[in-house]
Amino acid sequence: MPKVSEEYYEKKRREIIDAAYRVCVRKPISSVEMKDIIAETGFSHGAIYRYYKDLDEVLHDLVITVNSENRIDEKLDKILRKAGTENWESALRKSCEMFAEHIRKMGTDLLKLSIYSDMLAMSDPERVGRIMEKLGTEEKSPLITLAGTMGAYLTRVVSERKLKPMKSVEEILQFMIATYHGIINGYVLSECFQGETVKGKYDPKRMFSCLAESVILMMKG
Repeated sequence: MPKVSEEYYEKKRREIIDAAYRVCVRKPISSVEMKDIIAETGFSHGAIYRYYKDLDEVLHDLVITVNSENRIDEKLDKILRKAGTENWESALRKSCEMFAEHIRKMGTDLLKLSIYSDMLAMSDPERVGRIMEKLGTEEKSPLITLAGTMGAYLTRVVSERKLKPMKSVEEILQFMIATYHGIINGYVLSECFQGETVKGKYDPKRMFSCLAESVILMMKG
């Protein structure tokens, strides 16, 4: 039997990941089974298992693919470096504008995948922990980037600008993360819900603008 080329191998793995993505957008990840992905690819049962030994390996590569194609770390670093600590208020506003635009570009399918991942983390934390442990520190989601980069930046702002925020940087960061989650959930619901009183009326740009102003007020004390 001729040896399969690396290019062919990676092409097939990508076809499987793309199929897994389509399945995971349609239904909660916690209810996805390997047979769903097999059916979506049209491959035989044996063919799938030549490339992945189980569903968690597929989800592992799916997370890596999604994160690598939707990185915001360089954009956030650029905004914060350019502003320095002197223009920290502007940096926060521009960062939140960037988050809003990032959400719009991702679209509701990818955002639903993020929400379903959160649901899996709540329903089966040990399983998610095993998957995340294998990802390594280099595979950063937008939320991890927000937590790490923004946390370090706000700490430096407080120190260099001698601010006395009304809450600790850790608490402010937790507020930002919780709000980020809420904005995503609200946006996806409003875009997917067919009721005229809801559809299209949840604007991420406006919501992230409110987040920026709230953090600025807390930072000023």
